[in-house]
Amino acid sequence: MRIGRDLGLFVALSALWGLSFPAISAGLETLPPLLFAAFRYDVGGVLLLAFLVVRGVAWRPDTREDGIAILIAGAFLIAGNSLLFVGQQTIPSGIASILYALIPILTTGFAAVFLPAEPLTGRRMVGVLIGLAGVGVIARPDPSNLLGSELLGIGFVVAAAASVALGSVLLRTRSPSMDIAPMTAWAMILGGVFLHAGSLGAGEPVASVRLSPVSIVAILYLGVLASALAYVIYFTLLERFGPLEINLVSYVVPVFATIGGIVLLGEGLTITMVVGFALIASGFFVLKARVIAREFGYLV
Repeated sequence: MRIGRDLGLFVALSALWGLSFPAISAGLETLPPLLFAAFRYDVGGVLLLAFLVVRGVAWRPDTREDGIAILIAGAFLIAGNSLLFVGQQTIPSGIASILYALIPILTTGFAAVFLPAEPLTGRRMVGVLIGLAGVGVIARPDPSNLLGSELLGIGFVVAAAASVALGSVLLRTRSPSMDIAPMTAWAMILGGVFLHAGSLGAGEPVASVRLSPVSIVAILYLGVLASALAYVIYFTLLERFGPLEINLVSYVVPVFATIGGIVLLGEGLTITMVVGFALIASGFFVLKARVIAREFGYLV
């Protein structure tokens, strides 16, 4: 019974995060990207923090390290993640989700720079290069059109993945006393503040924004389901299984994102998307070969 429930939670988390990509594409029809992202994290952060307060979880940051960790997460994992919204203005949600699966691979590269205990070994280098090859297959850069809208969109999504990966590594250099759940809630709230400021600084037409039924549904879905509820599920599974199994969510999310894009938005599926995804997933498994083997009782 427990196994079935946990598997259901895993699939639910993959679906919630996967369908967030077509939800972003839909909301961008009427909302500017930075303001849209800010609305998402306003809703998600407040709801997640309220849930933790009701549950009686210690939710207040108490130390300087707590504050630094919240600042890092708010800047890199939340505000930096808004580049995903910018990128999805010009590329389909399915492609965005596949590129976003680079996060575990890029994390390895940043860890080699900032964490001396995790050097970039030959195996890890091969895994990173395979993953980046997947990006090349999807992007297919044309020297005569390096500033094309689609290629720029791909660049923004990869930059969003890099920001999240860098933030996760920088967090490992800190020693916060608070749990990851309240830290995430505060990071979403702080990141939302950054994004509102960024929206104003970028000159987004905030005063003229008119919320449509589609944009309202997209905000509520992203804030309530894909942020607050999804993170509750994420922390539940993280506590039970650890980071390796949770990382596998990154490779189920594109399936739901692509299906959602096809059904809801009429997007297509191409062979380059399939090959690119296969390469990125292969890169991850090369990186984690020893850990995966240890989990299943084998030695690689």
